[in-house]
Amino acid sequence: MTQREQALSRQLEACQQELAASRRENELLRQKLDLLVRRVFGSSSEKLDRAQLELLQLPEPVPPQPAPAAAAQRQMRLPLPRSQRAPRLPENLPVVEEVIDPEPVKAAPQSWRCIGQEVSEQLDYEPGRFLRRRTIRRKYVQRDHPEVAPLIAPLPERLLDRSVPAPGLLAHILVGKYCDHLPLYRQEQIYGRAGVQLPRQSLARWVELAAEWLKPIYEHIRTGVLAGGYVQIDETPVEYLEPGHGQTKQGYLWTCCRPGGDVIYHWHTSRAAACLESIVPLNFSGTIQCDGYSAYRAFAQSRKGIELAGCWSHVRRKFYDALPQAPRTAGWILRQIQNLYRIEAQLRQQRAGPRLRAALRAAQSRPIFQRIERAVVQLKSNKRYLPQSLLGGALDYTLSQWSTLGVYLQEGRIEIDNNLVENAIRPTALGKKNWLFIGEATAGERSAIIYTLIENCRRRGIDPLTYLRDVLSRLPNMTNRQIPDIAPHAWLKTSSSAASRTVDVVL
Repeated sequence: MTQREQALSRQLEACQQELAASRRENELLRQKLDLLVRRVFGSSSEKLDRAQLELLQLPEPVPPQPAPAAAAQRQMRLPLPRSQRAPRLPENLPVVEEVIDPEPVKAAPQSWRCIGQEVSEQLDYEPGRFLRRRTIRRKYVQRDHPEVAPLIAPLPERLLDRSVPAPGLLAHILVGKYCDHLPLYRQEQIYGRAGVQLPRQSLARWVELAAEWLKPIYEHIRTGVLAGGYVQIDETPVEYLEPGHGQTKQGYLWTCCRPGGDVIYHWHTSRAAACLESIVPLNFSGTIQCDGYSAYRAFAQSRKGIELAGCWSHVRRKFYDALPQAPRTAGWILRQIQNLYRIEAQLRQQRAGPRLRAALRAAQSRPIFQRIERAVVQLKSNKRYLPQSLLGGALDYTLSQWSTLGVYLQEGRIEIDNNLVENAIRPTALGKKNWLFIGEATAGERSAIIYTLIENCRRRGIDPLTYLRDVLSRLPNMTNRQIPDIAPHAWLKTSSSAASRTVDVVL
């Protein structure tokens, strides 16, 4: 073979290698494109939601135009006359009066003569209507001793002195934003249609006020969630405003769930492993169930006494995505995982405790677990699927998490996946589609507090509006020792017992 022929042969071989690499890349890109199409347009539970993209295309809300007279005066730089200023509380609202008399007057009303009264008002809300809640404190002097200073009942403790919102209105604003996913600017528009002008700046201050009062309950729940030695943790991105940058940045709501117990949210502006240092207390020892994010592994290696438990739901999701590429291989593994979940469904139907769950898993689930391990190791050793392919990625993910995926077989209280904590994240995901960003970074902590209380109410079937209205009414008169009594689980027991006593009386 001549030198020219050798050069041409080398060129041909290089072109063939380049063509093969291009075909492999094209196939990998086609898999990813098909996966994206299935998620957007398919019926899979993992499909992307287009609602947020559509919301971004909506026009900005148009601010109300000023009245012609007001606009003309503004152009002439003349102040509006005071007579045109709207009253602090609309006069056309129905009034509910509460008269408070001093205890000595109640004991001997014939000995006292009313000489006047002091009136204070709050803006309250009941479902479907606004009302003015007027508190009247009448002044009294003794008939036999008119020279003695008048007597008046003390003003009841409130969340904030001279505050306009009553507990019912505060509860309605919180539930509207964090449960019904109504941004404050939409609530401002809704209240305006009812004839009550509440600027969103005022609404934001009231949300901050309520969060400060509710924080002790939040801290009490946090202690309980992380006290059992087993917790599920996941994180979800949330946009927030950064002052001075004119754009949003990405923060994270870290969610901690105790299966069968409460859930707690934590706000951080990053997703680093250092965030877990402030979330998980130093004295925590036990199991953390999570996905394959590397921050959890780095955190567990930096702490003693922490074991990671994997999530089979994430493994199943990887192989489901690879199903069109390799239907026989991925389908076989999915059927084995389905058998694991079928055993878990039977255990839930039997309401099995930790000991029975551990025993049945050892007898029935462990052989399936070992069968999946042999298959995954063999498929990986055959090198038939590229690591960049969907099935190759599923195999690599499964093997990297294998030591954590078998933890649930060793201890009966561990779940097979961390779907419980993912379910707790869903309400925040629905909210993001409406309000898009959470406000400034400091607003993230307030949102975590309120989301925590509302989600724990939802888990126990408690109406969050009823709960928050009652708690916000009682908090000003409570001490820190009484905080455990108004946590959602304790509040439900108290309200249930009170309801049962009422039924007994009626019967």
